[in-house]
Amino acid sequence: MNGSVREGIDLTRVFDAPRERVFEAWTTPERFAAWYGGHADVPLDRVSMDVRPGGEWSLVLVVPGAEMPFHGVYREVVEPDRLVFTLKDDSAAEEAEGEIVTATFTGRGRTTEMTFRQRGGNLTAEQYAAAEDGWEAFFDSLATVLAKA
Repeated sequence: MNGSVREGIDLTRVFDAPRERVFEAWTTPERFAAWYGGHADVPLDRVSMDVRPGGEWSLVLVVPGAEMPFHGVYREVVEPDRLVFTLKDDSAAEEAEGEIVTATFTGRGRTTEMTFRQRGGNLTAEQYAAAEDGWEAFFDSLATVLAKA
């Protein structure tokens, strides 16, 4: 990446579903667990979501030989247009705010354009690149889940 400093992740995806369904996939434990983590397992009994400003969320990704907990706090919830929340894993310092994730959903007829942004400056360029690959895989799973619904 020619030595430039990487400040985060910016992705745009179009899903073949109305934005209400896409928003629901981000805010309902059963639906979120079905796509978050890509091919990793997210046991529903390890998902908690209090979807309101100040509400907390948490989940555990289970991969062979490891569990990876993630958690954060919702900062903004504007149904069905926008979600802003913090994102931390177990490696983040307790006092650290974590990364800030913003997902914006724009209806385009029967499809939804999702703009995804992750910022925080807590990761190295390599970690952001790996996280971006992870989100891409998660969003592939989200597209599959939305196509089945």
